[in-house]
This record gives sequence, structure tokens and C-alpha cells, in this order.
Amino acid sequence: MPSQIPAGQTAPDLREAIRLEEEIHSASPEALLSAASSSSLTDDLALVLLNRADLPAECLVALSKNQSVSKFRKIRMAIVEHLHTPRHVSLPMLRLLYTFDLMQVALTPVVAADIKRAAEELLLAKLETISAGEKLTLARRASGRIAAELLLANEPRVMQAALENPRLTESSVAKVLARKNTSAALVQAVCHHPKWSLSRDIRIALLRNDKTPLARALEFARWIPATLLREILQNSRLPHKTKACLLREAEQSSYTQRRPATH
Repeated sequence: MPSQIPAGQTAPDLREAIRLEEEIHSASPEALLSAASSSSLTDDLALVLLNRADLPAECLVALSKNQSVSKFRKIRMAIVEHLHTPRHVSLPMLRLLYTFDLMQVALTPVVAADIKRAAEELLLAKLETISAGEKLTLARRASGRIAAELLLANEPRVMQAALENPRLTESSVAKVLARKNTSAALVQAVCHHPKWSLSRDIRIALLRNDKTPLARALEFARWIPATLLREILQNSRLPHKTKACLLREAEQSSYTQRRPATH
């Protein structure tokens, strides 16, 4: 077993370090709890302890209260992400994490769904105050929920980066387009996006958005049956003239398709 003991320790310190190292590798719950509660515990030894998948919940509670190690960012992250950490420990500790730590928690597969959602909620609350650079990183790398919210960012680079986020879903984009505060820049970007503009659900959302240009609305409407188009336009915020134009085009197309061919 490789030693985690720092050089230059006195004999009592050395004995304590040896004891701690033995305890963190022990199978005894009592020994593990003793190590987790020790004021002599270092951050490195605490991480070794936190790497144990079998670490009991009592030890995780003790680590969260151990002021010798709980002040360290990496320890807080490891506690929050551990499978056995009780909710009453994880949730308050989330508030002590930095922006990108919260992003990582929300993306970690083993973290419980409610903890991930709480991390996302904290991130959403931070969006108004963080820098443009941080928003750009979140737009590129964060969860689909965060990326969807950043589609509404005033900074064009952030909005464009969010559109390219691999975790962004069609339903998320469609929901953002249904909001009244979508920008004309976002609508234009989605209308011409090589991926999103091909989605049927997103085209329907665009046909309900008042900022969709007439030319693109006409193009999208051609691929939708006239009956469905009428239903879509009933709840659309498009200008009245645009709706009338789309319906005329649909009726003409439908008539052309129904008319018998002449020989």
C-alpha cells in the first residue's frame, strides 16, 4: 500500500498518520468513522476515503462536518457526488460549490436525479450574475436544460454555442421558441440551422412564433398538411397577414394535389 504520509512529521504525528491510513483502508465501520471524524485527517487522505464506494452514510456526514477537510473544494465535490451521501448533506453543500462544479454535478451519471436538478436550479439562478465567458462555457458543455436557458442570452456567441450543445433536445428548443421573450436573432438562427430547422416539432414551434420570417414560414408550411396547419395557426402569434398567406398557399397546394390530371 503506497504511503500517503507527508515528510517531516514528528513521531506522534507519524503515528497518527499511520493510524489514519490504516483506518481508511479498514473494513470496520467504526474505524472508517474514526478516520472521517479525525481532526488530523488531510485532504488527500479524505479523498482516498471518499473513493470507497462502500463508505457508510455516517462517515459522509462526519466528513461534511469535519472542518479540517470540508473546506476544500474537491472534498465538497466528492461528498456531493458520493452514492451514499444523505440528501440532508448533499443539498446544503451544493450551495457552497462553484459554477463549473455545479455543472459537473448535474452531468455526473451516478448522482441522484433530484441532486442534479437542484444543481441545475442553482446554476439557473447564477446566470444573471456570471461572466460572458462562463456563460459561453456553460452553453457548450452544460446539461440540455442549462443550454436551453442560454438560448435566450443576449450575447450572440452564447446563443450560438447553446444551439450546438450536444445535450440540447428538440423538445427543449421547441419550448424556448414557444416563449414570448425569444429574440429575433434566436428565431433566425433556428430557422437556418442545419439540424434544428429540419425537425418537424421545431418547424411547428416556428410557425407559432411571431418573429419567424415569412419566407421561412412558407417553406415550413409546405411540409405540413393543410388541416394540421390550420390547427397550428389557430394558436400562432404570427401576424394576421402571414397566417392568411400561409393558408392561401396551403389551400392552393391542396387543390393542386386533388385536381385530376389532364391528358
